[in-house]
Amino acid sequence: MNWLTNFVRPKIRALVGNEVPDNLWEKCPKCEQMVFRKELCSNLRVCPHCDYHMKIGVDERIACLFDDGEFAKIPYNHCVSDPLKFKDTKRYSDRLKAARESDGKNEAAVVGYGKIGGHKTVAIVFSFEFMGGSMGTSVGEAFIAAAEYAISKGYSFLVVPCSGGARMQEGIFSLMQMPRTVVAVNKVKESGLPYIVLLTNPTTGGVSASFAMLGDIHIAEPEALVAFTGPRVIEGTIREKLPDGFQLSEYLFNHGMVDMVVHRKDLKDNIAKILGILTHKK
Repeated sequence: MNWLTNFVRPKIRALVGNEVPDNLWEKCPKCEQMVFRKELCSNLRVCPHCDYHMKIGVDERIACLFDDGEFAKIPYNHCVSDPLKFKDTKRYSDRLKAARESDGKNEAAVVGYGKIGGHKTVAIVFSFEFMGGSMGTSVGEAFIAAAEYAISKGYSFLVVPCSGGARMQEGIFSLMQMPRTVVAVNKVKESGLPYIVLLTNPTTGGVSASFAMLGDIHIAEPEALVAFTGPRVIEGTIREKLPDGFQLSEYLFNHGMVDMVVHRKDLKDNIAKILGILTHKK
């Protein structure tokens, strides 16, 4: 309980009745300021106090990147849901069912195409809400379907990872998606098509170790964690304090691993300009 719950909310309810929603505010994870949810959504989920970029859903991401929010889905093959019959504290099949019900998506990636600044583009967008955006066999199939569609149509290819890495519940099957996605990226490049990666928070594990770091251009959102292993694990392993901001997008930009760090409100315009340059179109 806190001052907001104990003092502010009862005062508001006394004035306007008991119909005040409980989720009227949201706390910024960085500065811990309370922000009106409506204001936060209108600001593309960027904190107005400290400019911290919070996670954004797949539908919101598509809406702010593609012209008029138009995005046609591309079908792909869904593999066996639980190839290893995996179980830890819960059965993997139960985790998948719960993720589908809570996120409203069938998998951790959405594939489709639309226009960005008038440039026809195929995109695969990851949902961190679906099991941490982890890459299993179905996500690998989604990536390959997107790459093949881009090649067949001659469209640019945009990838927006937001992932904790390979999906541990699928074991070696998930790890095999790393070389599969690399092969798909190479085919896109051999076709002479632009391959753009938009790194968001977080991009880690087997995703960062495969297709996420192979872009022609790497764009990152501010303060996005981009790494194979997180800083806490590294500090615990080497028993040394890491530099401030280690593995964040600004640090990677200063060390040549990222080409641009771009505010969320400017992403669409910057990607459109890059696609125009790479495709030789205005």
